[in-house]
Order: sequence, then C-alpha cells, then structure tokens
Amino acid sequence: MPDPRWEALADILIGHSTRLEKGQVLLIECFDLDDSTLPRLLVQKAARKGAFPLVETKDTRIIRELIKNASEGQMRALGDFELHRMSQVHAYIGLRGARNINEMSDVQGEKMNLYNTHYLKPVHFECRIKQTKWCVLRLPNSSMAQQAGMSTEAFENFYFDVCNLDYPRLAKALRPLVERMTKAREVHIKAPETDLRFSIEGIPVIPCSGEMNIPDGEVFTAPVRNSVQGHVRFNTPTIYQGSSFDGVRLDFRDGRIVEAHCTGGDVKKLRRIFETDEGASFIGEWSIGCNPRILHPMRDILFDEKIAGSFHFTPGNAYDEADNGNRSKIHWDLVQIQRSDYGGGSIAFDGEPIRVDGRFIPEDLQALDPE
Repeated sequence: MPDPRWEALADILIGHSTRLEKGQVLLIECFDLDDSTLPRLLVQKAARKGAFPLVETKDTRIIRELIKNASEGQMRALGDFELHRMSQVHAYIGLRGARNINEMSDVQGEKMNLYNTHYLKPVHFECRIKQTKWCVLRLPNSSMAQQAGMSTEAFENFYFDVCNLDYPRLAKALRPLVERMTKAREVHIKAPETDLRFSIEGIPVIPCSGEMNIPDGEVFTAPVRNSVQGHVRFNTPTIYQGSSFDGVRLDFRDGRIVEAHCTGGDVKKLRRIFETDEGASFIGEWSIGCNPRILHPMRDILFDEKIAGSFHFTPGNAYDEADNGNRSKIHWDLVQIQRSDYGGGSIAFDGEPIRVDGRFIPEDLQALDPE
C-alpha cells in the first residue's frame, strides 16, 4: 500500500491544483524519477474521474544531448512536435526528480538560446502556462536531500510537511496581503546592499496557494516596467540554466538592469543571461514568499521562492495574470531572505512598513508569519 502522504499529494494535484474534470486530457511529464508511486496514483485518480491521463518519462541527460547537438531546424522540429501535443491537453502536471541540478552547466549559451526560443517559450510560456491548468513540482530523492544538507529520511519528512499544506487555509490567509498589494502604488525595499523602489500601481496581484506550484505560498505581481530604480543583492544561492550563482547584485535605472555582479559563479555568463533579449534586462515579476514551513534555501527555486520572510525579483518574462508588458525567453526568480538571521530588511507600501526582518507588521497580515 502506498505511503498515505503520496495519496494526499496526489489528491491535492488532481482535485485542487488542476481541478481535473471528466473528459479532460491530463499530460503527466516525468523527469528523472526514481519512484513511480506518484505518477501511478495520478493515473488512477484521473481515470476514476473519467479523465484521460497521458504519461511521458524523460531523462535530463538525453535532453542535454539533444540541446548540445541540435541545429536550429532540429530544435524547431522538437518545439513544433511538443507544442502540438501541449495544445491538445487540458491539464499538465510536471514531476521532476532532478538527479543533477547542474546537468546543463556545460551547454553553450547559443544552444540554450535555441532551446529557449523554439521549445521553452512556445511550448511552456505561450501554450502550457496560458492555455492549460498546470502544476509543477519536484519529487524527493537523495540528490535533493544533499542540496538541503539533510539526511534522505529527514528531507522526505520535510518534503511532505511542506508540500501537503492545507492550501484552502493558506488561500484565506493570503487575501489581506492581496488587498494591500492591490491598493499599493510604490514599493520600497531596504536590506544590506539593497535600496530598491518601484511602482506596482495598476498591475494585477495573484495569490498562489497550491494551484500551479507544489509547494506553494506566495503573492505575486509585477513592477511597472520602467519604474525600477536602485540596487539589490540577493542572499540566496541560485541555479539557472544549470549554472550556480551566489551573491547576485543588480543595479537598475529606469527599469533596466545596468550592472550585474556575483560573488560566486561566472560573471560573464551571468551578464550574458541578461543579454538574451530586450526583455531579459527588465523585471517581469515581484513576489512575497510566505510558506511558513520553508525557512532555508536549498538551490531549488520551487522551494526557495516560497521561503517565509523572503521576496523574489524576476528578470524576464511577465505572466499574463500580472502582466507589465515585458516579454523574454528567460524567467529567472532571484530570492532575498529578509529575516533577521539572514541580515534583515524591510518592505514598505507607500511609506507604510508592511514587513520588517521577515515579520509582517499590520495585524491582518500576521497570520502569514511562520508560527
């Protein structure tokens, strides 16, 4: 009999995240999975609803070879094939095992650009995100436990504690923050090596409580595209396109990244990412993280962007739900933790302190603090 925690997670994905209905087609993509328990449960539960589950298993090492050796014509053919399939489904669940988070680190930038242009953008940014009910998540394994600095057993317990939240309860707790962000015009963020101002006036505000990511717990919007001024240093280590970067610092003028540095990683590669296209040097998302059970980074953005007391700022493509007009082949969430154990910091809306050192100040938001 499966671990009941897998059963609970499968129920969340089918009933809450994708809201799967009779007659709908569900695509389940499995990357580098060591255990088939969850995809099997998803197939069973989808079939019981009268839906039509499709499953594909993929190996990131093979994907790496495809990208490394692809011509533009080949990558376009791959993108066309995947786009046709994605356009036929109503719901999508992406399950990633992530055996090696650095698998793409030695792929040349121009090859990654072909992948982003002909596969990632049309298939995922333009079709899956816009046209399907979708949810993506990692599945626990020894590699993730190592990233988190935990034993495999301890990480598995942490994983289910974090992922199997009471998401309807979280959704209720997020509403006051959504209301305050919707009314706000200017945001001012201060922290060590950070003094950042931007407007969010007129941009929709979206709460996230288990519908598109597991784990979840954030409220996102986007800055008015040309409004970002100042500088920010991110204190959470990050991986993008298979490469690690630590201590990323960005300087902004009129919305655009004008300087980019990092204390760990290849600075030239970092700067090339922001030169991918015009939109790569502007911000497409700003979000406040508030999952009460995620406190420390583990170089996995699906977890790190939800850290209690954090925010993330995202160079690249804006989401349709909170659209500031920025378009790009990239979307890179960069995280700053503002709790006192990470150096502190503050967020103010129109001059009013909203969160200081990772703790919410207004009484109606205090339900989002970790305890």
